[in-house]
Amino acid sequence: MLGLVEFFKSLPKKKCNKCGQDIFEKADCYGNICDECDHPAR
Repeated sequence: MLGLVEFFKSLPKKKCNKCGQDIFEKADCYGNICDECDHPAR
């Protein structure tokens, strides 16, 4: 059985639903759009 740390390390990177780039996740990140696509100037 995998340990908890190994389980989370083995998860695939989260992808942006708009552009498909990897999302840099923050501690409280539940979104599915990257910072570039979610920028207010766009």
